[in-house]
Amino acid sequence: MKQKALWINQIKGLCICLVVIYHSVITFYPHLEGLQHPLSVTLSKCWIYFNLYLAPFRMPVFFFISGYLIRRYVEEVKWEGCVDKRLWSIFYVLALWGVLQWLAIGALNDWLAPERDLSTTANAAYAGSFTGFLHGMLTASTSLWYLYALLVYFVLCKMLQRWKAPVMVLLAVLSVAINFLPLPWWGLNSVVRNMIYYSLGAWYGVAVMEVIKTVPLRRYGLWLAAAFVAAVLLWFKNVPLLLSLFSIVLIMKLFLQLELRFPPGENNLLNVVGSNTIAIYTTHRILIEGFSLALIPLLNQAQLPPMVELALLLVYPFISLLICTAVGLMVRTLSTRLFGDLFFSPPVDLRPAMAAR
Repeated sequence: MKQKALWINQIKGLCICLVVIYHSVITFYPHLEGLQHPLSVTLSKCWIYFNLYLAPFRMPVFFFISGYLIRRYVEEVKWEGCVDKRLWSIFYVLALWGVLQWLAIGALNDWLAPERDLSTTANAAYAGSFTGFLHGMLTASTSLWYLYALLVYFVLCKMLQRWKAPVMVLLAVLSVAINFLPLPWWGLNSVVRNMIYYSLGAWYGVAVMEVIKTVPLRRYGLWLAAAFVAAVLLWFKNVPLLLSLFSIVLIMKLFLQLELRFPPGENNLLNVVGSNTIAIYTTHRILIEGFSLALIPLLNQAQLPPMVELALLLVYPFISLLICTAVGLMVRTLSTRLFGDLFFSPPVDLRPAMAAR
């Protein structure tokens, strides 16, 4: 990997860590009740609110980088050259791991929580039938909605690149409007809300990168501070767009400066994690489901000593992150060495098959 790309890869590593923490929190803390230690409820609420406040710093920069890294395919490569790299490879992982998550999470619930009612859970992984699973996948109501979004975003960005300026305005409007006029499907709401960041990276990423690399933020410190305060106020009004754009610039500026002062190596932990985001992203949700189903009854039934309970609540997201990251890396390694990376790369390309027809 080229040295100049390491800092971008590290940001990908940070983003996937935040995604794992997000899912660790939402599947665990809101379902706790009857906690023993006086500080346990407060600590649980702190994690829930901290998770909420991290939202503008999690997916926007993730999608911006995703768009920035494929800009050549959008601008230069013809459609036939994009089929395998940008469409089939992502669709394959989405379909394969959609099925694997559905089967694994269903089995975990049958084993650890057979009495749990999942009929009202709007997630393909909890579907009670193949029809329900397929409906969830088609409406992006899946924990893998990021992959769904990558497919939709790429196709739209490539189709609409001639009109990118007016389309960006439209995407900004949609990103705000979806918070007040949501669609019936939570996954599609997320897809609509985040497309502007991917498009910004794909269409204007080079210009944004140039600003990040050359413009000293201190020169405009007062204006930026005022704009940041306005962005925070808008975020409290359920308009996160401006704060999310700030997060993209600030996070990328921070990692760029860190690279200049402390050049990372290819074996840097965040770089390794950033190089395996798909493996961690696809596997972590299954692990987290098992963790929550096993631990929630222990806490709700007061089977742990109060101090152990408090300690677990304090560090659970970090333990979950550590295990999910290690398992994701291990699964990717085994997939590569034993199965030719079958779990994360399609076994055949579509283009030769299409050309042979």
